[in-house]
Amino acid sequence: MASIYDTLAELGVASKETQEVFATRTRDREDVIVYRDQLSGVIYIDGFYGGDEVYQEGDYRQSNEALIGKRDYEVTVDASRRVEAYRPFVTGKHIVEFGCGDGAFLHSVCNEAQSCCGVELQEDYVTALNAGGILCHKSLAALPDSSMDSALSFHVLEHLPEPAPILQELFRVLKPGGVMVAEVPHAGDVLLNQLNCDEFKAFTLWSQHLVLHTRDSLKRLLAASGFAKIVIEGVQRYPLSNHLGWLSKGRPGGHKSTLAAIDTADLGISYEAALNRIDATDTLVAIVRKPV
Repeated sequence: MASIYDTLAELGVASKETQEVFATRTRDREDVIVYRDQLSGVIYIDGFYGGDEVYQEGDYRQSNEALIGKRDYEVTVDASRRVEAYRPFVTGKHIVEFGCGDGAFLHSVCNEAQSCCGVELQEDYVTALNAGGILCHKSLAALPDSSMDSALSFHVLEHLPEPAPILQELFRVLKPGGVMVAEVPHAGDVLLNQLNCDEFKAFTLWSQHLVLHTRDSLKRLLAASGFAKIVIEGVQRYPLSNHLGWLSKGRPGGHKSTLAAIDTADLGISYEAALNRIDATDTLVAIVRKPV
């Protein structure tokens, strides 16, 4: 199997000559080295993939919860934000979410979409979603050509050692003129770069996140798969209180502490805009179209 490095090298955003060691381990493994390209800024893992079985069984979620606690709050907040942000691509549309997890987003939009389905590897999630009335497949191969108005994928592409075949499948299932929305973690996160928070770096680098993209690398990846009218935006998932928690205590959860009282709607909008000004949000979102 090819590694994510091979894809990044083909895109012109990574090379052995410009490769530097960014970290000598990840939060969950001592034998995985994380690299950063000195020119492009892309952060990636070269030559490691835990295997599809990890995602089919889902045990990694329990391991994560033991380390960082349950993510019910974050999942709920993310689903609400995405419903509002991507409603134009959902209401009255035939949609598919690739890597839908437990279906938090699909459950939130199923009454607005003309039809919705998910694609997910974790077997108990697939079973539960189908039992609960939301169609869920184990592979995009189950969907006909040009059958979807919109495809959405949230924090999934960074897990793929070979993203190109998956992007080609997403391209295939979209109707001409159809839209794909993809969120990925950002290599330019302010805590990793301008603020150089070592505790955050040790926490956020994870063996299953094979790549942290820049705007340029994400745009090149999507263009190489045939998508057009590519718009890349910065999104800040975690508020100022979270960052203050990292800087003051060196751990996550500031957004669920008494510091959360500062997180007004106006402050959230302003903080995201300020981070976008320096290209330092924690997340990038791509909105792209399949040519007509």
